[in-house]
Amino acid sequence: MCGIAGWVDFGRDLRPHRSTVERMTEAISRRGPDAAGVWVSTHAAVGHRRLAVIDIAGGAQPMICRQGQDEYVVVFSGEIYNFRSLRSDLAGRGHVFTTSSDTEVLLRSYIEWGTGCVERLEGMFGFAVWDVSRRRLLLGRDRLGIKPLYYARLADGIVFGSEPKVLLESGQVRAAVDASGFREIFDMVKNPGAAVFKGMQELRPGWFLTLTPEGLSEQRYWRLDAADHPHDLDTTINGARELLDTVVGDQLVSDVPICTLLSGGLDSSAITAIAASATAPEPLRTFAVDFQSNASAFSRDAVRHSPDFPHARALAEHLGTEHHEILLDGRKLADPAVRAAVLSATDLPPAYWGDMWPSLLLLFEQVKRHSTVAVSGEGADELFGGYQWFFNAAATSGETFPWLTSGSSRYFGGSKLFDRGFLDGLDLDAARKQSYADAVADAPTHDGDSPGEARMRLVSYLNLTRFMQTLLDRKDRMSMAVGLEVRVPFCDHRLIEYVFNVPWHMKSFDGREKSLLRAAMTDRLPSFILERKKNPYPAIQDGSYEASLREMLATIVADPTSPVLPLLDRTKVDTQLRKQSTGTSLPYSRGSLELAVWINQWLKRYSVQIDL
Repeated sequence: MCGIAGWVDFGRDLRPHRSTVERMTEAISRRGPDAAGVWVSTHAAVGHRRLAVIDIAGGAQPMICRQGQDEYVVVFSGEIYNFRSLRSDLAGRGHVFTTSSDTEVLLRSYIEWGTGCVERLEGMFGFAVWDVSRRRLLLGRDRLGIKPLYYARLADGIVFGSEPKVLLESGQVRAAVDASGFREIFDMVKNPGAAVFKGMQELRPGWFLTLTPEGLSEQRYWRLDAADHPHDLDTTINGARELLDTVVGDQLVSDVPICTLLSGGLDSSAITAIAASATAPEPLRTFAVDFQSNASAFSRDAVRHSPDFPHARALAEHLGTEHHEILLDGRKLADPAVRAAVLSATDLPPAYWGDMWPSLLLLFEQVKRHSTVAVSGEGADELFGGYQWFFNAAATSGETFPWLTSGSSRYFGGSKLFDRGFLDGLDLDAARKQSYADAVADAPTHDGDSPGEARMRLVSYLNLTRFMQTLLDRKDRMSMAVGLEVRVPFCDHRLIEYVFNVPWHMKSFDGREKSLLRAAMTDRLPSFILERKKNPYPAIQDGSYEASLREMLATIVADPTSPVLPLLDRTKVDTQLRKQSTGTSLPYSRGSLELAVWINQWLKRYSVQIDL
């Protein structure tokens, strides 16, 4: 998995700046606790922190390859799942390998195919190749944006890295936020390429970037296209099942212990059932998580219908897995050290589902004690139609993102405590309309679709490209903060391409969410899993957590130097602070509290300058 850092500058000699590159690399040490390396030349420098997963002995980075008079250097974060077939192809073309790593396969793919190598890679990745002879930098990112890659343009070059902190540590980018950055914080939409810090960008999913002395260019190498779906329902179910078997099997390759994250829902259970069969007779490790308060007094709400533990436990027994149950102490979510660790991992205020970031961090800390690689069910809801808004006519027909229409938007609203003048200056409504228009313009269409099918194709596209990335970001930052690699088979582009083009009437043929996935797993999962209604990731329901947030906000208000104060509506804040905590609490009732507290901590921790 790992983390990368780099600096290319055609206008200065970087050799005296080795210590800077070392600091940039050290800033992401948690992403790669096993090893570190830095390579510096006149105009290019790269750094790497390694989490050793494949070829423990031979996969060290930066990796250097010399071919005749040419020299190439690579730093790489992620996994290339088809590296064995690519290796065989490259060996047939005369390449001689000195390691068994996917990193060397990536580097030699570049030597053989140049920038065209990116299209041949199957996996999750963010990488940089410095072509010494050609003085060319190639940055590449996977198709769905599973792995992050940030960059900032300089007068004569670029700085880049797996997290924003790498760029800030370079000294070439200042910690500042303007109106566009605040818009990214306040809206639950992941705009491709946008980053919160002023002057930073993310390399867009499915794109690569090249930099030479002549300039910088970005090019799209993959997009999700609309195509005919020639199969009937039975063939489609079989096709989805076969693809699931393939992608899960591909993602079980590891030289270190592997496990699955098992909630007892359909998505994680499907992954676990396939993985347990593939790893037999060795028992698969599985992990389930919940809060102590939920386990003792679960309270059903609009989206959470039943506790996870009993279902996960029953499936683990059914499959014969080595099952672990992790009960989180809700009080730890408000622990200053835990919250500081979350912020350090994200470099940004985790605005939505604020309790789920620390709870994920605590979960992954526990999982890491047993395994280095985990497999998760992220992406199934977006791909197969699992969210409630897929079945809400007002949401699917609305002229905005389905999760931000009436009935759904309450789960993502967090601006209530902020000053109206500040919010008006951001013009969030206009920004959201533009974001939606850009997404619709980018969405693929198919002439054969009926109006209803065309609309659901658009809804699916919006979820896959503007919603799912927020969850992938959260998964990446919290897992990498403890040196745990999390793989997401439902985000494999081969599965995405196939299921995206399945007509909606097939995806929902029995009138329920994720009909196609359920049918594909009918003979592999017991009825108590197949018939269970969707539950999202556990959220703490203990009212004491909301009380802790109010205490944090009261402390912020009492300190006149708190950087968030000028952005808040003091009347609304005072009203919020006078509220009495109830016995239970739900995420959407805490959104404004979470956002105010996290933004203050972020502005303070990073000394962020507000440029409005």
